[in-house]
Amino acid sequence: MPLPPDSSSRRPLPRRTLLRGLLGGSCALALPLGTARAQQSTVGAGIRFFQIGTGTTGGTYFPIGGIIANAISNPPGSRECERGGSCGVPGLIAVAQATSGAVENVEGIRDRRFESGMVQADIAYASWRGEGAFKAEQPFAELRAIANLYTETIHLVVRADGPIQTVADLKGKRVAVGEKGSGTLVSARVLLQAYGLTEKRIEAEFLNPGTASDRLVEGALDAFFIVGGYPLPAVADLAARLPIRLVPLADERADRAESRLPFFTESLVEAGIYNGVPETRSLGVGAQWLVHDAVPDAIVYGVAKALWHPATLRLLHEGHPRGAAIRPEKALDGLAVPLHSGAERYYREAGYQIPPPPAPPEPPPTKAAGATKQPSR
Repeated sequence: MPLPPDSSSRRPLPRRTLLRGLLGGSCALALPLGTARAQQSTVGAGIRFFQIGTGTTGGTYFPIGGIIANAISNPPGSRECERGGSCGVPGLIAVAQATSGAVENVEGIRDRRFESGMVQADIAYASWRGEGAFKAEQPFAELRAIANLYTETIHLVVRADGPIQTVADLKGKRVAVGEKGSGTLVSARVLLQAYGLTEKRIEAEFLNPGTASDRLVEGALDAFFIVGGYPLPAVADLAARLPIRLVPLADERADRAESRLPFFTESLVEAGIYNGVPETRSLGVGAQWLVHDAVPDAIVYGVAKALWHPATLRLLHEGHPRGAAIRPEKALDGLAVPLHSGAERYYREAGYQIPPPPAPPEPPPTKAAGATKQPSR
């Protein structure tokens, strides 16, 4: 049954370049969002666009988001799923949008610039509670989860022949800590603090992974952070151009950082994931697909159902090395925010045990009604 018209969009969306998955092939088309909205209004009321905030092209969010967008889309006229066609949501055209990463995605969902986004679990939790990087903002109480997807790992990348052996060795060095708006930047700051460092004690640069890789090759950078599900395209491409190492996070100070990074656990990058890079211990966190609570239940129910369709799992497993880690039995692991009610309905019908939601933020203290200050004696 086709979806209802796009009546839930309460704010106009900006003219941004988007990546739309085209069903029936592996290609993708970039088009301005304003054009997409114009097409929607002219094609008919049976079409709904659904934006997914992803990340940089050198990370994992972007390719995974593109595969998911392709899989959950099902525009009018598509061949039926049973006949080898689309198994997505009837009437839905999903669009994967390149962004700076997790922080920008949370803000984009909050501002209703797009309906959903891929976010590190710790970033989602901090935004929902109004803590950490979001302490200057009101708690994002409307943030909801569709699914936990896979584990992201902190990569601290250096030249193989360089002197940097631990995070402490970054003092005075030229280090790319991630783009502003990225989850990488938030994680890098906490990790630096655990080793007694700040951005002022290093030569911090706010670069995307592709630029950071090029600077490392040129000798204009000593190290860079990137958080994502391995193998990361930017790191894999760099390892093919230059001998590199990953700095291990396996000491007491790293354990201290883990205690400051909620939802992070030990993560092992196996030998051979990147050319010439040995097994390395690091820290990892769940990559979660989040959505605004205002998105209708019917849409999110259909999206969750399409995400875990065998055809989608096949696309993920064949389309990206990290895709095989995206499994339905892990969908509800470590969720940082409550499930969207539409997603919850899908999981209940599918026989999943719904976990309790995380602890909500505490309301600010208020004075009792009629209370008056007693004079001092």
